[in-house]
Amino acid sequence: MGSIIVVKAFKLKDIENTFIIIDATGNQKVTDKLLKYKNKHAILLNVVDVPEVCDFYFMALTKNEPLQIAVSSSGASPTVAKYVRDKCQELIPENMETFLEELQSKRNNGIIEVEETLEVTRTISSKAYLVGCGLGDPELLTIRAYNIIKNVDVVLHDHLISDEIMSIVPKNVKKIFVGKEKGFHTQSQEEINRLIYKQIKKGHSVARLKSGDPFIFGRGAEELLYLTQKSIKTEVVPGISSSVSGPLMANIPITTRDYSNAFTVVTAHLKGNAINLEWVPMLKSGNHTVIVLMGLTKAKEIMEEAKALNINMSLPCAIISNASRKNQSVKIGTLANLHTLALSAKRPAIIVLGNVVNFLHELEKN
Repeated sequence: MGSIIVVKAFKLKDIENTFIIIDATGNQKVTDKLLKYKNKHAILLNVVDVPEVCDFYFMALTKNEPLQIAVSSSGASPTVAKYVRDKCQELIPENMETFLEELQSKRNNGIIEVEETLEVTRTISSKAYLVGCGLGDPELLTIRAYNIIKNVDVVLHDHLISDEIMSIVPKNVKKIFVGKEKGFHTQSQEEINRLIYKQIKKGHSVARLKSGDPFIFGRGAEELLYLTQKSIKTEVVPGISSSVSGPLMANIPITTRDYSNAFTVVTAHLKGNAINLEWVPMLKSGNHTVIVLMGLTKAKEIMEEAKALNINMSLPCAIISNASRKNQSVKIGTLANLHTLALSAKRPAIIVLGNVVNFLHELEKN
């Protein structure tokens, strides 16, 4: 049966035997009648947009059975109440319903573990993010990375994260410097892993800021594995890698039909401070671009290995420092003077080896 709507003038007899009344008329005469009536009868009255005369307020309610959260602005602004309700909804983890069912079962059996429950609640309500911060220019962050940085409780960062990126971290966010500069590690990787876990156990959302992309010649995979083994909800956020975008910032294409039809990205620095030179034979083909990360301090060894393999020492090379940042610099030379170029280059830097570097001469001609 459908509802029946009756349009008529208000009379007190319309509310006889009614205990909850909502006045949405906006008519002061009707409100005055209802207020007088309320003083003589046991009723609850809500006058829309007049909170000072209300006996009750409507809540913005979110229901995740059995968890329910009600938000009220005491009539001041339903819009604000709805906004806060939606924010509360975002904070509720997906597995909260299952967790509450487990707690209810324990309570039914007389088991109440306050401290353990609080610890688990903090953990399942928190999340870790491994955030790729790209080259260092905030405008090159992904929207996802930007939003996470703006909304987490704790940020872990090292010397590779630019001041420009750190400047967008809100002042109320806890910032923890973990070092990781070559030869000057403030924290070991194991200590960083434990630090992320410790902050999560406190109920904080944590962003571990990673230069470039978390999974390209970084230790993001180790951090993800550690957190997964600890049953910590973790999201990996991709970032622009300097291996691809670093040359771009210097107007060097890593592939182009006239100069290169393939590229390889390598690191010169391996676990245990070992050097990686297995890739050097690739330089025999000048039309194959090689991008070297973490190679500045190994430039002399790279050059000597190339000589030993009879590689053309006139092969063009470029060293790009602080790509995308205000202090970006580009040094152009050949394999023969790579070591000399590296001595005056600033870190962080990438090395580009191959004929594509000659593309810069084409640009200069035009």
